[in-house]
Amino acid sequence: MKANGLTAAHASHLAKGGWLTHLGRGAYMLPGDTLTRDGCLAYLKRRHEGLHVGAKTALAWRGVKHNMSFRETISLWGEQPIRLPEWLVSRYPCTYQTTRLFDAALPPNFGVRTLPAGHEGVLVSVPERALLELLSDVGKTESLQDARQLVESTRSLRSTTLETLLTHTTRIKVVRLARALAEELDLPWAALAKKHSEAKGGGSRWIAVSKNGERLDLTP
Repeated sequence: MKANGLTAAHASHLAKGGWLTHLGRGAYMLPGDTLTRDGCLAYLKRRHEGLHVGAKTALAWRGVKHNMSFRETISLWGEQPIRLPEWLVSRYPCTYQTTRLFDAALPPNFGVRTLPAGHEGVLVSVPERALLELLSDVGKTESLQDARQLVESTRSLRSTTLETLLTHTTRIKVVRLARALAEELDLPWAALAKKHSEAKGGGSRWIAVSKNGERLDLTP
């Protein structure tokens, strides 16, 4: 609207007259339009560099899923803290975090792409990156049991992509957990995870406890 010479006052006047529907501060839509999930996410992506769908949601959207929720909560990741607009989360429940898993040497948006035939404005982590994001959430928002069930389905990960991501992963907990689960489940990429876990070494002992009391001891 600014590009066409309309001020905030003009937009407010149009909304009062029924020509626009006011969603929230600085956001409007045409009456009768429908806010689609991908349209909303593309809107946010245009305004916040680095924003993408990650972790459990990204795995589900790329075909790795279990125990489907009645109503999906979208896991969003980004570089800068932002407040998700109420008009978005009321329609499409979302969480947002800025957890930094990788060092600055990893190329921007590595392992983040659009879905095949998906909206060009919505970036989604590839399975290898989504896996590491999921493991970062274990003990916080994800249970060990749920993570194990998802990790068990990641048998066809691309070794070169996973190698790059593990090389740049800064959170030792994530690398150790990747190794522990890959070895437990006898996954094809277990040796790769073991190599990076041993290479990084150090750090303190970390224990994951599932909702049913199951413990996973990740020693150095």
